[in-house]
Amino acid sequence: MIERGTGGNGWALAWLAGVVVVGGCDGLGSSTTTASESSAALPSGAVSAAQSVASVALPRVHAPPPSSTAALVLPSLAGLVSKARPAVVTVKAWIKKTNAFGREVAQAQGVGTGFVYDSAGYLLTNNHVIDGASEIVIKFDDDREIGAIVVGADKLTDVAVLKVDQDGLAALPIGDSAALQVGDWVVAIGNPFGLEHTVSAGILSAKGRTRDDVHGLDPSGYFNFLQTDASINPGNSGGPLLNLAGQVVGMNAAVRANANNIGFAIPMEMVVRLLPILLRDGQIRRSAIGIAVHPVSLEDAQSVELPPKGAKVTRVMPGKAAAKAGIALGDIILSFDGKPIANPHELHWLASIAGVNKTVTLKVARGERVFDMRVTLGELDSP
Repeated sequence: MIERGTGGNGWALAWLAGVVVVGGCDGLGSSTTTASESSAALPSGAVSAAQSVASVALPRVHAPPPSSTAALVLPSLAGLVSKARPAVVTVKAWIKKTNAFGREVAQAQGVGTGFVYDSAGYLLTNNHVIDGASEIVIKFDDDREIGAIVVGADKLTDVAVLKVDQDGLAALPIGDSAALQVGDWVVAIGNPFGLEHTVSAGILSAKGRTRDDVHGLDPSGYFNFLQTDASINPGNSGGPLLNLAGQVVGMNAAVRANANNIGFAIPMEMVVRLLPILLRDGQIRRSAIGIAVHPVSLEDAQSVELPPKGAKVTRVMPGKAAAKAGIALGDIILSFDGKPIANPHELHWLASIAGVNKTVTLKVARGERVFDMRVTLGELDSP
């Protein structure tokens, strides 16, 4: 069977077979047709009977690759998992529930995942796993249970740092999530539906997923997710996403509802930026430029003869940092303190963690001019 779309040659050869059969039936008529007449009757692109079939451009059949690359042999993940398991924990959080009179009527237990990143007893998990908890207990792979305290937490990135009074714990090394490429293999370990230390594997499906891609998130949050097809389910939240070196490249956080194998993890490059602040202050005090921005359209980019990247200023808040520095409506911000800006989400994130009262340099396109502006950041009034 020859399908349309496999190329004109397939259609031509099928048509040619019919012509040859009709021409060979002498009983149908004694008239003969010359090659030139036959060619004239053929549709454009067809092959006449007088042409050699060998002259038709056929697809090339490639020789098999050398035996060393003929098949992709994946390594066993058993060693990686065995080494990582002791550092992956179950996080049990008890949340008090009260009635309309403020009296405690019940306690609900939530279960998530976490992992030790520092052997001195420091762990990471999602903020939503422990948010509002009156008591937190960490269960280790050897069934030990130890109470934990919250060192720092940030709702807008869904990151929390916990501490247990225990030294010498097995800890997972932190990897470079920025170096991770789409198509790389990743491994998730967690407690989906209470099934402790469940392991799943897949690939990195995409990078840079935002709150626009993951429904139901806080609209004021800061998200730059890794997407994976490694199975992530309720209970996996806060668990590690590992590369094949056993390093944590992401913290599993969310899934796409009503979809198969579409999970999201917070990249460790984002977590590492937050850790010093959370350890020092327990929370994130966010800085701001004092503007509203939209994506740069193709028309906007053409007007300044630049690629469609950056963030276009659509509002300058009176009295805020941007207004004081002279940023104008319609300006396109191309970089933040030397880092190129791909989209408004990236600018939003970088500005928020730079630090209140810090002076930064913005590269701005305005009309035909591109220039630097110094801006002293203010404090974010509201998320």
